[in-house]
Amino acid sequence: MEVCYQLPVLPLDRPVPKHVLSRRGAISFSSSSSLFGAPDPRQLSQRRGAISYDSSDQTALYIRMLARLGCGSTSASYDPERRVHRLLSFQRYLHSSRLLRGVPQQIPLHILDEDYTGQARCMLEKVGNWNFDIFLFDRLTNGNSLITLTFHLLNQYGLVELFQLDMVKLWRFLVMVQEDYHSDNPYHNAVHAADVTQAMYCYLREPMLAKSLTSKDILLGLLAAATHDLDHPGVNQPFLIKTDHYLATLYRNTSVLENHHWKSAVGLLRETGLFSHLPAEDRLNMERDLGSLILATDISRQNDYLSRFRLHLDQENLCMSTASHRHFVLQMALKCADICNPCRPWELSKQWSEKVTEEFFQQGDIEKKHKLEVSPLCDREMNTVGNIQIGFMTYVAEPLFAEWARFCDTRLSQTMLGHMGLNKASWGGLQQEPAPVSEEAEPSTACADTGDAATAPNDGSTATTAGGTSSKEIPQGSRES
Repeated sequence: MEVCYQLPVLPLDRPVPKHVLSRRGAISFSSSSSLFGAPDPRQLSQRRGAISYDSSDQTALYIRMLARLGCGSTSASYDPERRVHRLLSFQRYLHSSRLLRGVPQQIPLHILDEDYTGQARCMLEKVGNWNFDIFLFDRLTNGNSLITLTFHLLNQYGLVELFQLDMVKLWRFLVMVQEDYHSDNPYHNAVHAADVTQAMYCYLREPMLAKSLTSKDILLGLLAAATHDLDHPGVNQPFLIKTDHYLATLYRNTSVLENHHWKSAVGLLRETGLFSHLPAEDRLNMERDLGSLILATDISRQNDYLSRFRLHLDQENLCMSTASHRHFVLQMALKCADICNPCRPWELSKQWSEKVTEEFFQQGDIEKKHKLEVSPLCDREMNTVGNIQIGFMTYVAEPLFAEWARFCDTRLSQTMLGHMGLNKASWGGLQQEPAPVSEEAEPSTACADTGDAATAPNDGSTATTAGGTSSKEIPQGSRES
């Protein structure tokens, strides 16, 4: 089966729209002064996600501080040219100018570089395996796992043709989605989004879902998985609230990050016009349903969703022929995909655990530096990876996946529970081993981002991004996404 897809050609001899020229993620740092002194000139024009901070906005001080930590001139990963070059490096003929972000080139575009097609194609042939190594796949695709994986799955289901999606618009949308994830987040980055998308695909193939879901359900499920943490700032909702961030005010301290992820995704859908050929009512319904799925990943509402799910299972009244019931099952599937790291094989689960914990600790480091109360699980001097993960599995992951196994009593659901039990025992064993004495402890710079993660009972997320190390969000739900 050929996996090397070719996109249509769009000439570059016409002017690039202003919104493309000005867009670079969505956070621009325009202050001439910050908590850390004069900013690097490149920071003033760089955009990250969808948050822009005006120098007169006093509520943005802490975010500008995070910008300095995450986007400092000493960080090679934040060099605008290098960042875009890395994003598009598998397209040898693409210009690395950030002004051409998401704009198709005259040279035919291939989803995979010739140097990687062999190994990456082999992995894509086994994309439905639960032991799929997303870290290896990300390396084989030169850091473009989210674009490559999502495009492959959409094409494999025939959704591109069925919904008559324009290939240029789809390509641009996926490039912009991947770029709007913060690569310096240890956990909430594009690799995490790709991992969640792969897990979602595994769940969509479960018999209970595969025989009932419509093409629209599958399209929404994959897009929601790919965008569920879009533009995650690397700090959690409590951090945004206690620093009076404008997003907290905008969304009235309710599902702040999830609302932002949803609205960011809708913004990219509209900017690229991916669904512009659909009737207006259908477009709005797609955006609304996408939001409903993403909002379900709010860990603070975990018990609400779990109670409803348990009640349905107890009463045996889930009817998959009913659209609202199918949508609810999709919500539960996305919730499982979002925090499935404890259910992966140990070699993968351990990496995610270390990444998410580092994100927590980075947030704690920032809070200490600025004399803020350190959030739960974010103090590296008081917590370990093991105790955070054991708490997360006990209070968050095990109850959720036990109910999912009741709903989908399959080999996959039992495999996930088996891995989680082994991983929990492994962390318990490591906890009992004497800690080695190290002469140098390397402190982290920013705080873990668990806008969706949780505290022991709330969030003990077992994941961490396969990306960089930037400001993150603390555990407060049970999401690891």
